[in-house]
Amino acid sequence: MIKTTPDLERVGVTSTSDVFNNLSVSQLIEHSLLRGEGVLVESGALRTVTGNRTGRSPNAKAIADDPEVHDEIWWGPINQKLEPEAFDRLHQKVAAYLSERPLYVFDGFAGADPQYRLPVRIVNECAWHNLFVHQLFLRPLATELESHDPGFTILHAPNLTAEPSVDGTPDEAFVLLSFRKRLVLIGGTHYAGEMKKSIFTVMNYLMPKRGVLPMHCSANIGSDGDVALFFGLSGTGKTTLSADPNRTLIGDDEHGWSDNGVFNFEGGCYAKCIRLSEEKEPQIWAAIRFGTVLENVVIDESTRAVDYDDDAITENTRAAYPVDFIPGAAIPGVGAHPKTVIFLTADAFGVLPPVSRLTAEQAMYHFVSGYTAKVAGTEAGVTEPTTTFSACFGAPFLPLPPTRYAEMLGNQIDRHDAAVYLVNTGWTGGPYGEGRRMDLDYTRAMVTAALNGDLQSVECTPHPVFGVAVPGVCPGVPTDVLDPRTTWSDAKAYDAKAVDLARRFRENFAKFEVPATISAAGPVA
Repeated sequence: MIKTTPDLERVGVTSTSDVFNNLSVSQLIEHSLLRGEGVLVESGALRTVTGNRTGRSPNAKAIADDPEVHDEIWWGPINQKLEPEAFDRLHQKVAAYLSERPLYVFDGFAGADPQYRLPVRIVNECAWHNLFVHQLFLRPLATELESHDPGFTILHAPNLTAEPSVDGTPDEAFVLLSFRKRLVLIGGTHYAGEMKKSIFTVMNYLMPKRGVLPMHCSANIGSDGDVALFFGLSGTGKTTLSADPNRTLIGDDEHGWSDNGVFNFEGGCYAKCIRLSEEKEPQIWAAIRFGTVLENVVIDESTRAVDYDDDAITENTRAAYPVDFIPGAAIPGVGAHPKTVIFLTADAFGVLPPVSRLTAEQAMYHFVSGYTAKVAGTEAGVTEPTTTFSACFGAPFLPLPPTRYAEMLGNQIDRHDAAVYLVNTGWTGGPYGEGRRMDLDYTRAMVTAALNGDLQSVECTPHPVFGVAVPGVCPGVPTDVLDPRTTWSDAKAYDAKAVDLARRFRENFAKFEVPATISAAGPVA
């Protein structure tokens, strides 16, 4: 067994126990099994359970209010302030805690374009968490490890909780960032997604300074090299819709758009797998094998068969696997400038059209709005779809004001003449509780039509409330599905709900300072 001690002293960790540095997948799985952290299921994947926190804990996140960043950060409920002294005290507490335990270290990168990549180091007390980051981030070559110098480090101590009254944290769980110390502290939660999203938050701070737009989106490439982006929060379909057997996957969640084109921030995928089926999502189904981490799925203890339909633990069941588990994935994860941009929303009101074409101004309006529904289980305490506006389809991960990212997106769309569509993967025929979720086959057909350019020339009708262009026909989709009003049994009820949602859009948008042309691109009634 390889046991080495990387340079951890710079982050205060002076380990008195074993440090396992950059173990292989097989070694990490062996350690996880020997330590009782998980079990192998029938497909060969490692199944783990994260305890009482099965999603992100947004109230646990805070940023050290250092002088260097004080005037830059978008302070508020998303980016809570933490006194630098409080960060330093908890840093010492975490470092002392980890110093007394066996540790697992992963050295890798965020950013597939070498010109913009960020060297990262993640220090874990659990082997399975180290397997997770090994599969999710970009894995370096042996020669790159020799000179690896982390630009950001995560100290991950899920079994250590904070004392808010003593430590000055917002919660017993903590996800704390210091851009001055280039350090992330995570504790009190076993949910692995906190590590992934912490580095995304870091990239969302660093990349704009280098002229790169960071994006919460998936991306893929067509046979003729055309790149498409899929924006949306967890549960809206980014991973499912980008894993298209007819297109090459760049990545499923986080990307940058530079002067060179699009590049993946990650080296893996973190797919929701509730109600996963081989028929509906064959590529994700096939990716769940040896080396994959399954979080919080229900299994038969005797056969180790997974019941993907069972949400007894959480709706937010997850599968983490390297992107090359998807056949034909782009390695490295880079592509040209996008030809098509798709905004995905899970509209719990059942009001928005299943697909609509946006003008440049409407694209900016809907990007800044970031309307969707938080899907059950994605965050702690969310048990059913909840209407929300998440700026840039990723507000929880934006350390800078949303208008900064929106301006960058608008410039890129204009420069590269990208077509923009809004796709509703949410409810049709009524709101949540009355209507039904949009059929995935229909959504795939609409996305395919958008990517092929089939919707660019069809006759469209402006939506009476939102003004977006609704196509009258779409290959593979019944025409009565395209007009959301006709899917409701009570048209007047639809009208009332549409006006209600439009009001919510306007109230949310009022807090942003944007040009009048963008404000005017919102609901027209």
